[in-house]
Amino acid sequence: MTKNKPFNDVIDHYNKIEGNATNGNLRKLPKPLRYFGYFFISFFAIGILLVIILNIL
Repeated sequence: MTKNKPFNDVIDHYNKIEGNATNGNLRKLPKPLRYFGYFFISFFAIGILLVIILNIL
């Protein structure tokens, strides 16, 4: 894998100090965390759909 060159010095400094969150993959998490993530995302998706449907009625 090739390392991307920074856009400028500020971005390079930011990545060195705070890090850069890349390759976020939910499948690599432990099962309890993965299931919590699925539940959390599903809960909000269903909640948004319910709010939209209830506002129409």
